[in-house]
Amino acid sequence: MRGLSIFFLSILTQVSSESLHAVIGLIGHNVTLPCRYDTQTHGVLSFCWGRGKVPTSKCSDTVLSSQDGAVQFRQASRYQLLGRETDGDIALTILNAQWSDHGVYGCRAEIPGWFNDYKVNTHLVMEEAPEEQPVTQDSTPATGERDDVGETTLENIGNVTAEGKFKASLEVGNIARMGAIFCCTIIIILVYIFRRRFQPGRKLGHLNTSAVDNIYESVPVPE
Repeated sequence: MRGLSIFFLSILTQVSSESLHAVIGLIGHNVTLPCRYDTQTHGVLSFCWGRGKVPTSKCSDTVLSSQDGAVQFRQASRYQLLGRETDGDIALTILNAQWSDHGVYGCRAEIPGWFNDYKVNTHLVMEEAPEEQPVTQDSTPATGERDDVGETTLENIGNVTAEGKFKASLEVGNIARMGAIFCCTIIIILVYIFRRRFQPGRKLGHLNTSAVDNIYESVPVPE
């Protein structure tokens, strides 16, 4: 009885533990379901992938199987092995995954012996792919150096325009000042001429009036 218990205990310790992984896939994109075993210990093994958890033997609803390193069955070309099988990488890649691909997938690597196959169960969850923002093309140069040249050219044009406006404003201001000086000069000259013209007349009139007064004062008035 004791020996039988030890026998069953040894079998249980050799059974590979089933692991459950969750993988998120995007609709319209490729998705990879991982599965790997140790080739240095076991060599290249036969394996299979199926829809649903790994059963007692083989795979349920097999989608791909390989025998001694060569693919024996492939349900559709969408199921691919893109890893290095000689290194034990037997991950299943589903091309252009869709909503219908969601669910549990089972991977079994057949290790010789009783109840010691390597088994992995993966739950594939499908989600909508995020919307890509449209990329608008403009006429900007391809390289940063050309951008710098363009920006420098625009900056130079702006500087030239501003400088031209400033010079024009200076010229207008100078013309206005010259005009004001010229007008003031003309006015001063005219005032001076008018003063020179009318001042002698005023003095002469004043002298004549004084002379007449003196005459009247010198002539006696008869009684």
